[in-house]
Amino acid sequence: MNRAVILINKLIENANPDEEDVIIQSVEVEKALNSLGYLSQRVFVDLNLQSTREALGNISPGLVFNLVETLGGRAELIHLVPALLESMHIPFTGSGAFSMLVTSDKLRSKDHFRGSGIPTAEWLCPGKDTIPAKDKYYIVKPVWEDGSVGITDESVMRGDDPQLHKILSRPEKDIFAEEYIHGREFNLSLLYSPDGPEILPPAQIRFVDYPEGKPHILNYDSKWKEDSFEYKNSVRSFDFPGEDMKLLEELKALSYLCWRAFELRGYARVDFRVDANNKPYVLEVNANPCISPDAGYIAAAEKAGMSYSEVIKRIISDI
Repeated sequence: MNRAVILINKLIENANPDEEDVIIQSVEVEKALNSLGYLSQRVFVDLNLQSTREALGNISPGLVFNLVETLGGRAELIHLVPALLESMHIPFTGSGAFSMLVTSDKLRSKDHFRGSGIPTAEWLCPGKDTIPAKDKYYIVKPVWEDGSVGITDESVMRGDDPQLHKILSRPEKDIFAEEYIHGREFNLSLLYSPDGPEILPPAQIRFVDYPEGKPHILNYDSKWKEDSFEYKNSVRSFDFPGEDMKLLEELKALSYLCWRAFELRGYARVDFRVDANNKPYVLEVNANPCISPDAGYIAAAEKAGMSYSEVIKRIISDI
C-alpha cells in the first residue's frame, strides 16, 4: 500500500475557528486517501522544521498532502513547508514555495497582478506618501491573513476618514488599504485535469437582506460565526441569468491567467469583485483553499458532480 503523510500546522493555544478548521480538513483528506489505497498518517508541523525533516525521512512517504496554513501561528511563513519538501525532493500536493509566498503576501500578489496584466483594485500601503481619495471607500486588510481574518464592517472606511489616515501613517507594513469595489462578489475554483485546469461552477456570494449602509463584504463573522447575521445572510449561489454568461466567461479567462501567472498546481481559488459596469477585479488568489466538506471549494466540486474522493484524487495527480 502506498504511504502518504498529511502535513498539518500544529495549532497554537486557544486557536480560533479558522485555525481549527485544518483539523477538519485533515480528517476528510485522510478518509479520501484511505479510500484511494493510501496508508496515511498525520504529521504536525511547527517552527522546528528540522524535526519535520527527520520525521519525513523516517517515514519515507510516497507523497505528502500539504495542509499547512501557518507556522507558529504566523501565516507569512506558509511557504517554508513547500520549500522544505522541494529541497527533500518529496512529491507533495498543491502549489510550490514560490506560488505560496506570492499568493499569501497580498502586496506581492498586487504587484504580480499588475505585472501580469490582471485587473485588480487599487491599493495604498502604510508609510508611503499616498493620500486616499476623499470620495472613495477603502477596505483595510491584513497583508498575510486569509479567511477574512481581521476583517469587520469597520474595516471599510471613506477616504476622508481620520482613522484611515492614521492607519496609513503607521510604520508597520502588516496591513494595507484596498479600494472597496461596491458590487458583486464571485469566487471561481480551479482543479487539475490532464488537459489543463478545470474551472468548477462559478459561485456568487449574495448578501441577502443586508440593511442600507452595511458593507457587502465577507467579514470574519460571515465565514466563521454560525450564529451571526453575516453567516446566515451571505449566501453562495451557482445560479445565473443568461445575461451573466459573458461576464462569467471573462471571469474564467482571468482565472486561467491567474493559474499560469502564479504557477499554481493541483487546486486553487480566485476571488473577484465586479463593479456596477460589470468590470471585474481580482482581489486575491488562494493557492491552498479550504477543502472542508462545507467549504465553498467543495460546494463547487459537488455542483460539478464530483465526490470528495474524486477531488482529492485529482489534486494528488498533479504532483
